[in-house]
Amino acid sequence: MNFRKGAGRDEPEINLIPLIDLFLVIIIFLMVTTTYSKFAELQITLPTADAEKAQVKPAEINVAVSADGRYAIDGVAVNFHDVNNLAQALKASAAGRHDPVVVIAADAQSTHQAVINVMQASRMAQISQITFATQTSPGK
Repeated sequence: MNFRKGAGRDEPEINLIPLIDLFLVIIIFLMVTTTYSKFAELQITLPTADAEKAQVKPAEINVAVSADGRYAIDGVAVNFHDVNNLAQALKASAAGRHDPVVVIAADAQSTHQAVINVMQASRMAQISQITFATQTSPGK
C-alpha cells in the first residue's frame, strides 16, 4: 500500500565534505611518512694553489680542427691522409722546442674522431702535454 501517491522519492545525495576530509588526512599521512632519498655525491675537497703564475710560458703548438675535418698546425694547413701524416707534421713543428704543449682548438661542430686523431698523432709524436682551447660565452 502506497499512502503517499503524490510525493516522489528523494534522490540520495553524496556528501563530499567527509570525502574531502579523508583525502586531506591521506595526503598528510603520505607527506609525513615519505622518505626523501638524497643522491649520493662525492664529497671532495679540492686543493688550493697559492703559487704565482708561471713566468715562462711553455712552447705551444696550436692545432686547429675545422667543422669539416681539416687541420692546421700553427696556422699552416695540413693535408690529412692518416694519423701518421699528422704525427709527422706535429713532430716537425715540435722540432727545436723544449717540452711543447699541443693546444687543440676544435670547432664546436667538428667530429670527435677529428679531435681523437690529433690526440693520437700527439702521442705518436711523443708529445705528452695536450690542452683544449675554449671560449667563454658572451653572457659571462
